[in-house]
Amino acid sequence: MGEISSVLIVGAGAVGAAVASKIQSSGRGSLRVLADRPRAARYAAEGFVVNGRRFDFPLAPAEIPPASGKEPDLVILAVKNQQLASAISGMAPFVGPGSLVLSLLNGLSSEDELAAAFGREKVPYAMILGIDAVREGNATTFSAAGKIHFGDARNRAGAWSERVSRIASFFDDCGLGYVVPEDMVRSLWYKFMINVGINQASAVLRAPYGVFQRLSEAKETMYGAMRELIEISRAKGTGLTEADLDSWYATLLGLLPDAKTSMLQDVEARRKTEVEAFAGTVISLGEEVGVPTPVNRLFFNLIRTIEQSY
Repeated sequence: MGEISSVLIVGAGAVGAAVASKIQSSGRGSLRVLADRPRAARYAAEGFVVNGRRFDFPLAPAEIPPASGKEPDLVILAVKNQQLASAISGMAPFVGPGSLVLSLLNGLSSEDELAAAFGREKVPYAMILGIDAVREGNATTFSAAGKIHFGDARNRAGAWSERVSRIASFFDDCGLGYVVPEDMVRSLWYKFMINVGINQASAVLRAPYGVFQRLSEAKETMYGAMRELIEISRAKGTGLTEADLDSWYATLLGLLPDAKTSMLQDVEARRKTEVEAFAGTVISLGEEVGVPTPVNRLFFNLIRTIEQSY
């Protein structure tokens, strides 16, 4: 396979728009955003405003798949977990024999679902960590772009697989920050731990990052959910430890105090949250390995109650 020269963004919310803006600004390769007719009309009229700058990303009409051999080299998926099934259906005609698919979804299961649809060889593991993007209407703002962590399950420095090397080279050209961890599965669990804690606690407390930076009670509420996942990780051998709480808290202190998690943004906008992918998954994993999960069960019930009260 040659170098990556064409990219399709599936999901142009806060994260998708932020990543697309970095790629577009670099002038590296061609970029398009997948859009059905209603979205295409809205995007064409409003554009995308990212950190105060308008972008008119070229659109890929969902109803007009590319000709064979013209599929994008890289598909970057940035939808919510509850949108994954429809996203897979919509993007299927755009995934060609040489396409790679990179999922920036929260949670632990999107790569398996994408691999089932398109083949494991097309789907490295991936996540984005440290981004504080917020979207309101067509405007996305962020102060921290974060880094995309991706790779095979195991990655040895100096001996990356061809697909990992191709993506890394493209990200270098675009100025996109990235990390290729030695143990990518552990990294996915680390990101999941963060979401299980800060996303859910912020949604219940209606609190931005600053509350967790300042108040020990909020911090311990967040840690309660995270510690349950650490116990599950120990049982499953995926590598999380108590030291990961300190690592996350150091990152948290560097985020804007007024910035909000994606789940808090969903609650404030009265949208469906990803609670099934977060607390729901922790509860299921806990039952599987015999680890009690009372904090996540409480979060699940509270957040589902919030959703049903919209």
